[in-house]
Amino acid sequence: MDDSIINLISGLLILLGFVGVILPAIPGAPLALIGLLIFKLFSGDCSFGWEVVIIAGIFVIIGAILDYVLPVALTKKFGGTKYGVWGSIIGMIVGIFFPPFGLILGPFLGAFIGELVFAPKNVQGAIKSAFGSFIGFIVNTGFDLILCLILLGILIYDIFIH
Repeated sequence: MDDSIINLISGLLILLGFVGVILPAIPGAPLALIGLLIFKLFSGDCSFGWEVVIIAGIFVIIGAILDYVLPVALTKKFGGTKYGVWGSIIGMIVGIFFPPFGLILGPFLGAFIGELVFAPKNVQGAIKSAFGSFIGFIVNTGFDLILCLILLGILIYDIFIH
């Protein structure tokens, strides 16, 4: 297959990875990594070594772990109880079905409602816990966007500059 077609496929997969950072039905960073891997395996334009793919893969795994751990950890850090943590998890799952706003509001509302179930009169604590969940989502999204941007930069550098 022609290198330009391989390069185009790789670039499209990385760009689709950006979309996947926002839409949970598409695995964002893993898809971008697959684009980089296809470029490494099949394009004659590729000049970087396997260490680049391995390091990118490690960061994709870290991002995948953070996607599940960070909102829960920050909910706890901001004073959430197990009810807020479970609410955040349930909200994250429900939010998947209502992209893109469900992804943002789901964990936030879930943590908030969970905390209100535990302590109905502690609205201030429920808001604080929900805010922790929201911060976790924002940090995860930022991490994945930066990772996809780096992978795109590697591809562009190798095709056009190197």
